[in-house]
Amino acid sequence: MTAKMSAIRARQARCAALGFWPGPIDGLDGRRTRAAFEAATAAQRARRLPFQHPSGITRIHGHWTGGGHVPNPTDLRAYHGLIPGDGAPVWPALPGALRSHTLNANGGAIGLAICAMAGAVERPFQLGTAPITPAQVCAFAREAARLCRLYDIPVTRWSVLTHAEIQPTFGIVQRWKWDITWLPGMAAPADPIEVGDRLRAMVRAELQTL
Repeated sequence: MTAKMSAIRARQARCAALGFWPGPIDGLDGRRTRAAFEAATAAQRARRLPFQHPSGITRIHGHWTGGGHVPNPTDLRAYHGLIPGDGAPVWPALPGALRSHTLNANGGAIGLAICAMAGAVERPFQLGTAPITPAQVCAFAREAARLCRLYDIPVTRWSVLTHAEIQPTFGIVQRWKWDITWLPGMAAPADPIEVGDRLRAMVRAELQTL
């Protein structure tokens, strides 16, 4: 995928998140994409805001690290923000810095990961030695809400999503990534979009408290 297509996908996702459907999120700058961009830009201008935050940040990608509850060197290199087992966020890199959290979809996205799921297996499901804790899920939702407020990110399927949602939402192959498809209290992994919707509901609830 070319840099131009990546930039157009990001613009399409931003339009969709703002409520202006650009057609398929496919990286092609067609008529619907251009019309959605014009409408979204006008709507933002009416709010006295730019189309997107000046930093270029438009999305949050939720992950789990596949490691333990304490960040390891790989975690510190791959993600912007981490939620360790104690629930206190750690930021090894500023949002906007180059990180490698999502294959071919890093541009404009903050990688926020829960430190968990070491040894977990999707099928047949095995929880591993460091499952996500309820405290980590709550801390993830709080931190995501803070970032949404800071960077003018609407809480939608196109702007706050998990790694497992990238491929079905944007059509960018992610090599069998299944984070985050399991949360505490679930018997087994579930549909990525459904689990993402649960997380988004938590983020929206947290936004009400900010």
